[in-house]
Amino acid sequence: MSTMTMARALNTGLRAALDHDPKVVLMGEDIGVLGGVFRITDGLQKDFGAHRVIDTPLAEAGIVGTAIGLAFRGYRPVVEIQFDGFVYPAFDQIVSQLAKMHNRTRGRVRMPVTIRIPFGGGIGSPEHHSESPEAYFAHTAGLRVVAPSNPQDACTLLRQAIASDDPVIFLEPKRRYHEKGEVDPEAPGDPWGSAAVARPGTDVTLVAYGPLVKTALDAATAAAGEGISVEVIDLRSLSPVDYPLLAASVRKTGKLVITHEAGASGGLGADIAASLTERCFNYLEHAPVRVTGFDVPYPPSKLESHHLPDLDRILDGVDRVMGRDNSLSGEQE
Repeated sequence: MSTMTMARALNTGLRAALDHDPKVVLMGEDIGVLGGVFRITDGLQKDFGAHRVIDTPLAEAGIVGTAIGLAFRGYRPVVEIQFDGFVYPAFDQIVSQLAKMHNRTRGRVRMPVTIRIPFGGGIGSPEHHSESPEAYFAHTAGLRVVAPSNPQDACTLLRQAIASDDPVIFLEPKRRYHEKGEVDPEAPGDPWGSAAVARPGTDVTLVAYGPLVKTALDAATAAAGEGISVEVIDLRSLSPVDYPLLAASVRKTGKLVITHEAGASGGLGADIAASLTERCFNYLEHAPVRVTGFDVPYPPSKLESHHLPDLDRILDGVDRVMGRDNSLSGEQE
């Protein structure tokens, strides 16, 4: 067990996977000599060679297409997309080929491809560098979608993703890269696809993932000062969703708040709210509340703090389900 940043934990997970299986190869723009824009692959090309840590041309469709071909030949490619907004040129390869190949071949071909995508805002980046594309991929049958929120899960979930025979979209919250935590690189981790209770509580279920888990935990601490016990659920797996754990929490608390950086319309929060309403209708004491980014293109960096859900906006959502004064008091909800 040692203390490390999420960036170092991801590097540790990649190093372990490369060391464990000679069929694991890394591919991406500037991931070799430079070690990637965020230095996640720092030192790996030096230690494992340019034939396993491969600097590619700036061509995302070509990178993913090559990874699909390598998977056909028994390799386990790990692709880095430099920024979230750069994944769209590879969208057709991901949703039309990678996600469907196992079904198209009636199970004869597996696609053990992991696509790492730094996602979300909060670092003052320009356009195409602060996207939240998770709903596109969670909607696509055949893809697993995961998002760690802390260094331990970053290391463990990445190793599980690379070992999986299914294609995995691995979303890394870039504004959490430099936050530290205790990591056991050998920890087996929880069952693949499971959510986690990040903080137990009895009054409100607060569901978050990726970059907003820390904000949700801060909100739970603030709510405790006012006598409200908030249970924070770290989703971790966005597809599939661990509905048994979520439903157990909602049946206990009777109140549900969901938060994510992506806009509300068509977001994961809407699907989670609907699915838990179907499962837990008789237990809910208030309609589920979503606290999300706004339905606008990601704003300039000087305005992003107004766009991203923060502690105050999440606490306002908690106040709404608790029937306390809130930003909509006086309006018909």
